[in-house]
Amino acid sequence: MTEPVKGPASYFPAIEQKYGRPIAEWQQLIRSSPLTKHMELVGWLKAEHGLGHGHANALVAATLAEG
Repeated sequence: MTEPVKGPASYFPAIEQKYGRPIAEWQQLIRSSPLTKHMELVGWLKAEHGLGHGHANALVAATLAEG
């Protein structure tokens, strides 16, 4: 039996379905942003790309955790 995905990645299927972009594309946008702080990036995704708070937070947390 496969263990369910936990943490920020558990939001990824819903993010891709709702916003129509693959996670890799969202992560590239985050990495290319001049912003570096978690909440700045969350606010930017919400304001500029229309993401909900939870989805933006999950993308930023996962991307920053990768380094």
